[in-house]
Amino acid sequence: LKQVFNKDKTFRPKRKFEPGTQRFELHKRAQASLHSGLDLKAAVRLPRGEDQNDWVAVHVVDFFNRINLIYGTICEFCTEKTCPVMSGGPKYEYRWQDDLKYKKPTALPAPQYMNLLMDWIEVQINNESIFPTRVGKCEED
Repeated sequence: LKQVFNKDKTFRPKRKFEPGTQRFELHKRAQASLHSGLDLKAAVRLPRGEDQNDWVAVHVVDFFNRINLIYGTICEFCTEKTCPVMSGGPKYEYRWQDDLKYKKPTALPAPQYMNLLMDWIEVQINNESIFPTRVGKCEED
């Protein structure tokens, strides 16, 4: 299990929601709904009176954290040698393009592709203009 949390692996620590903020309260609601059963529609349903953008942001961050955790458990088995192509089965090959270093879609080994993807997603999630963290304080405080 130590290898899952190795800081040199793709797994990154969870982005935390600041206690007392509206997003923190939404995160607590989302977590509670995920543990209430298998009704996924109910788990992601927008709570009455909540902002849809805040609710989506909470779920995006949570999904990113869960994917990182899952990927952290398999990344030692998927090396550039064992996974030379990022694919979705025999019919689909994913290529990386970021308009910076990779200006055209480029075939990459799966681990390299995943590292670039997770880095890109993390930049998006940490971009305050896309996912602001200081939306407002809860009125309960």
